[in-house]
Amino acid sequence: MRAAIAGQARVPEYDVTIVGGGPTGLFAAFYCGMRGATCQIVDSLPELGGQLAALYPTKTIYDVAGFPAVTASDLVARLRDQGLLYGADVRLGTTVTDVRRRADGRFDIETDLGRSVSHAIILAVGIGAFRPRPLPLEEAERFAGRGVHYHLSDLEPFRRKRAVVVGGGDSAVDYALALEEVAERVTVVHRRGQFRAHEASVERLLRSRVEVRTDAQLHSIHGDDRVEGVKIRDTATGDVSELEVDAVVSGLGFVASLGPVAGWGPAMEGGAIRVDARMETTVPGIFAAGDCAAYPGKVRLIATGFGEAATAVNNAKSAIDPQAGLSPGHSSHRAEAAAR
Repeated sequence: MRAAIAGQARVPEYDVTIVGGGPTGLFAAFYCGMRGATCQIVDSLPELGGQLAALYPTKTIYDVAGFPAVTASDLVARLRDQGLLYGADVRLGTTVTDVRRRADGRFDIETDLGRSVSHAIILAVGIGAFRPRPLPLEEAERFAGRGVHYHLSDLEPFRRKRAVVVGGGDSAVDYALALEEVAERVTVVHRRGQFRAHEASVERLLRSRVEVRTDAQLHSIHGDDRVEGVKIRDTATGDVSELEVDAVVSGLGFVASLGPVAGWGPAMEGGAIRVDARMETTVPGIFAAGDCAAYPGKVRLIATGFGEAATAVNNAKSAIDPQAGLSPGHSSHRAEAAAR
């Protein structure tokens, strides 16, 4: 649906605008096509795929149905093919700056590159804009880009290198397992006694050749032009040991913010967007899906986001066109039609 607005320059108009081009947003675009709804994807990143493409392309994903194991880059490639199957418009490197609801229920969407109109909006912004949580050492900044790393976009620079990974969450465990495939030696340093990652991943880590040092903290980083070694402090005894390394990888996670979303009207809950069973926010016509959506019992998984995206699209379609109904029918029938 694209039409001129009376008295104004012609602007693009869509049934649905999807803010966010990660896995949830891409599946939402696919499902818009399944329901015959025009849509655009708007994302501030330069490529589709969200965090998986920007931060974790080498990560192995284990919790997507149909894939016992799949790398993040391969999953993004498949989602991109699927998401764009029906010709969604894609606007990358574009930031939504404002959303205003009209009296007729449509939305004016302002971006740093232009304006569009949409009958419904699906927020699939994940955890929002993110930046890595810095290593709590003064010298970490000095060695940034010279042996200190905050994400793994390419494993090749670590081939036959000695690496230490700091942290005990999913990021740290995933980084260590990925590095094990190419590095000469990998050591994990975690200040607690137990990890806070998926149980299956922790079991793999403990069975791997990765050296695990729990109840330990990174005490210092040293080197001349590049990282050459670290000191590790045992938090129980206070003893400090030295380890020669070529790289320090932070797995301390990221600090995230949903930015201007709250200013668009949706009620927030614990840093996320409150939704009902239809995935609709407190603003009629604005839906949310994926990690940014909050409701009782929410589990943050990629697989969860897929189901939420389908729920949001079906309810958006029903709101836009009550005659269309909520149920899309059998997806196999529509997929066959698209293939033809």
